[in-house]
Amino acid sequence: MESLGKKLRAARESKGYTYDKVGDDIHIATRYLKALEAEEFAGFPGEPYLLGFLKNYGEYLGLDTQELLSLYKAIRIQEEPVPVEQLLRSSPQISAGFVVRMLTCLVLLGALGGGVYFFLNRPRRPPSPVASREPVEYVLNTGSLERRFYLGDLIQIAYGEEGYPLELTNLGDALTITTPYGPVILDLSQEVEVDLNNDGVRELRITAVDFDKYKRDAGAQLRFELDSTLPLVSSEVPEQAGTDLRTSPAPGLFNPSTSSLANATLIFSSPNAYPFTLQVSFLGYCMFRWEILSERDRRGRNERYFQKADDINIQAQNGVRIWASNAAVVKLQAIGGGRTVPLELGSAGEVVVVDVRWVRDDEHRYRLVLVRLE
Repeated sequence: MESLGKKLRAARESKGYTYDKVGDDIHIATRYLKALEAEEFAGFPGEPYLLGFLKNYGEYLGLDTQELLSLYKAIRIQEEPVPVEQLLRSSPQISAGFVVRMLTCLVLLGALGGGVYFFLNRPRRPPSPVASREPVEYVLNTGSLERRFYLGDLIQIAYGEEGYPLELTNLGDALTITTPYGPVILDLSQEVEVDLNNDGVRELRITAVDFDKYKRDAGAQLRFELDSTLPLVSSEVPEQAGTDLRTSPAPGLFNPSTSSLANATLIFSSPNAYPFTLQVSFLGYCMFRWEILSERDRRGRNERYFQKADDINIQAQNGVRIWASNAAVVKLQAIGGGRTVPLELGSAGEVVVVDVRWVRDDEHRYRLVLVRLE
């Protein structure tokens, strides 16, 4: 039987393809193509990447990918022989005592299953009626106010000669406060500044001090601070998407998880941060991970192996961390505020880690940026 490496090399040479042409067409580094033909597998980042590259290379050459995978598995089996002691070990005999023990276990499991079924299907008492609660209205005309708010509670902000009603309308993964100029969404410990009368000055700061999405009846501890001395919103024309911050860095950009934004690329610029979506499409095989940043109860790594033509949408309020095994096959777009901006991750065969997240500068203007992490 022809070996895996010889089959790949013969198919490539019969078509007159060079390593450089194949690498450009399917976005796989030439060192990995040569390693597959030489059956040298130690240089791959891991077996999932090796299998993905092998499938992609085989499809490109018109070969049977299942046959290629079988040849690879045969090589792995030869590299890990079964110990002689295991081959010589005799098969255990089933004794009568073993049969008795198994029957006893089956009887006990049957009894346990019957008990569980009875418990789950027993008649239940009707739930006690929950006492309704009338919404409470608060008033703030100077200084600050901190209270525990419940769904439907309102606060009237007296500013100048006008009153501005704000209402807590949702408690979930994040909380939503409806204002005269639209909803404000906050995560735990997050604060936002609100321009009450649309005059370019953010007069009100709102902070989500405490809430638990699993205990919505417990409400949310909110702090409202009325401050007419908050800085003016910048009236300059927003920067164009794709501007490289390395050529015109904005001073004061911050994020507690990153020490430098020297290699950040600007996506959006806005007086206020808002939720955004990353639309990800795959042009080839890729191991892809993503993690929501700074959003309570949504942290945790998601990891999948994607194939050509797969796509996903990732929604976030503050930021997303992305890891890709082959940057060139990932087509990425940021969508938010009525705009769509394409993003570049890297070159063929390059493993990249990037953050897409909101940051704020000294002028209190928010920027959605792409930051490459070392």
